[in-house]
Amino acid sequence: MGKTKTIIVEGQTEKTMSGEEKYKKKQATKAAKKVESQPVEVAEVKKVEAKKRAYSRGKQILAMKAKVDRSKVYTTSEAVALCKTTSYSRFVGTLELHLQTKKHPLTVSVNLPFSTGKQKRVEIASEATLAKLTKGVVDFEVLLATAEMMPKLVPFAKLLGPKGLMPNPKTGTLIKSEKDLPAGRQELKKFDATTIKTEKEAPLIHTVAGKLNMEDKELAANVEAILTAIDVKQIVRAFLKPTMGPSVRVI
Repeated sequence: MGKTKTIIVEGQTEKTMSGEEKYKKKQATKAAKKVESQPVEVAEVKKVEAKKRAYSRGKQILAMKAKVDRSKVYTTSEAVALCKTTSYSRFVGTLELHLQTKKHPLTVSVNLPFSTGKQKRVEIASEATLAKLTKGVVDFEVLLATAEMMPKLVPFAKLLGPKGLMPNPKTGTLIKSEKDLPAGRQELKKFDATTIKTEKEAPLIHTVAGKLNMEDKELAANVEAILTAIDVKQIVRAFLKPTMGPSVRVI
């Protein structure tokens, strides 16, 4: 008696298919039914609408760029107003300041006249701080320390130093005791200094002057404070721009 051979012409049966193969087949069937249920006209309309949106967006961007005279160096006030006008983001963007400097590397600290809406996290060095630093965790932007605590922070100098977080009497971050910790937000304002530095490999600085929903005069004052801190003589050229929008030259 010979062996009986079974030939499946149309592929595997449900019984011989693996769980993964059954799942893929089920998903393919669903996709096919979805396509069949959707009229061809609807799909075509969606494609046309997508193209129209992309075209409209492109026209808007070109229109905003056309408002900026590339050959002109604007005053700070003019540039701020223009950046607000040419911003095409659907959210409240930031006013960015991009500079090329003569000196490299260059690091400066500046207290902006008007807050950009972000307050720095201040911490007093303690045993808990040391435990965090041992794990490489730095979750503060200003570190205050007493003279007694300083020797314990020395082993973490390589971690804190490059970030500008090592307590120093020049920055007022070295305090006599915990009682000297500023109590109010106004007293803490002196620690809100923004550290601005050039890129590691190039004489370029990228920083933020504030949010676009701030008053024009406030944004202009912040920009001027940054330019003054860096020293205008050290700046080759500088541009202001909104998060989404063309750049405007100010130097």
